[in-house]
Parts: sequence; structure tokens; C-alpha cells
Amino acid sequence: MLASFSQTALGLVSGSVVGFSLGIVGGGGSVLAVPLLVYVVGVPSPHVAIGTSAIAVAVNAAANLAQHARSGVVKWRCALVFAAAGVCGALIGSTLGKMVDGEKLLALFAGVMIVIGALMLKRRYVAGDADVRLDRDNLPKLVTIGVLTGGVSGFFGIGGGFLIVPGLMLATGMPILNAVGSSLVAVTVFGLTTAMNYSASGLVDWTLAGIFIAGGLLGGIAGAAAANTLASRRGALSVVFAAVIFCVALYMLYRSLQQLTV
Repeated sequence: MLASFSQTALGLVSGSVVGFSLGIVGGGGSVLAVPLLVYVVGVPSPHVAIGTSAIAVAVNAAANLAQHARSGVVKWRCALVFAAAGVCGALIGSTLGKMVDGEKLLALFAGVMIVIGALMLKRRYVAGDADVRLDRDNLPKLVTIGVLTGGVSGFFGIGGGFLIVPGLMLATGMPILNAVGSSLVAVTVFGLTTAMNYSASGLVDWTLAGIFIAGGLLGGIAGAAAANTLASRRGALSVVFAAVIFCVALYMLYRSLQQLTV
């Protein structure tokens, strides 16, 4: 699909907004990708918006993963088991998502956004065990929670980091710093799985995805730079961003319910 000039410009700006928000407040930022693609860029099909955002989320997560890997905070064995189990869930979730009416899917997506916003307001910082390793005790937990979070990620075409991070902490007892870095393995894999499933049905606009990713990378650089300057206000920024998510979610519910009642 070829994007018009206005769609290209709006795609770059929207991608930059997502990238910047991720750089500033971390997890939760990618959830804005779908509403931006639908209501700002003008993607007519919610399913195409979800499929397109999934690949953008995966690429951005992979870029962030590289940074965390260099810092040595990724628990690779735990992360890979979690991601491998989640692929099954992502395939099932994305297949079910394609079967749901587009407007109903957006309404459900808005509900998930409200949950994400609430979780951003109530972040938990637990000490955890930095020396945690994959073993017989945490393996079943990693597999079970991985499948469940993969299903949610695939159904809505989101990274799912807001579920993956606490999921890894619950399954293994690792500190949040390790959970955040390790979660990016699953976010990348889930996003690619969802994107491939949607692509098989012709529901990914690859040109627009490339534009959105380019904007996201630029916004991410700016967000990372601003994060250092605004470090002391990170908590306040999270509250503001959560409020933005609530507002967008309510708007999506309003628009979706309007379409469903027509």
C-alpha cells in the first residue's frame, strides 16, 4: 500500500509521539499506536491498524532490548522460555482478534487501555532476587503466564509489557530492573508473531509500518534525551501520561459505541 504525503507526515508524527512517550515513561507508551493509526493517520480498518502497530512495537522493543542487553540485566533463559510459551498464546490471540468485528475490537482495546493507565499509576518496585535462574520451580510458572500474556498481546496487537513485567516477577521473583529488560524479548517475539499472523491475511500496511517505525526511532532518541533532564519529574510525567491514556480510551469507547449503534 502506498501512503499519501499527508498520511506519511501523520505517520511520522504519530510514530514520534509513541517513541517519545516510551522514552519518557517507559512501558505503556506503545498502547497509543493503534488509536493514533486509526484516528490520526486515518487507517480505515482497525485490524490493519493492529497488524501494522504490532510490527512497529516489535521493532521498537528490539531496539530497546539491545540497550538493556548491553547493560547485562536480561535474564535470557527465563526470558526465552517465557517468550517461546507466549508464541502459542499470541498465535491464538491474534487469530481470534481477526475474527472479532473491528469496532468491537476497538471498544475492547479501550478497556485494556484503561487497565494500562491504572497500572501506570500504581507501579510496584520490589527488591527481588537478582541471581534468579531458570529451574524446575519457576519453569511451569513461566510457561503458564507466558501463554496467557501472549494471548492478550496477540489479541490486541500490543507489546503487553504492562503484563509481561509483573508476570516475570511473579514467576521467578526477579527484580523489576531485570524484569523490564527481560520482558523486551517477549514483547519483540509477540509483536512479530502477531504481525506475521495479520500479514498472512493481508492486514499489515508495510509502507506505513516503516514510516511509523522511523518516527518512533526519532521520537525514542528525543525521549531518551529528555528522560535524563526530567528524571526528577518522572513520577509526575507518568501520571500525566496515564491521564492521556484514559482520555484516549474514553474517546475510543465513544466512537466505537457510536458506530455499533448506527
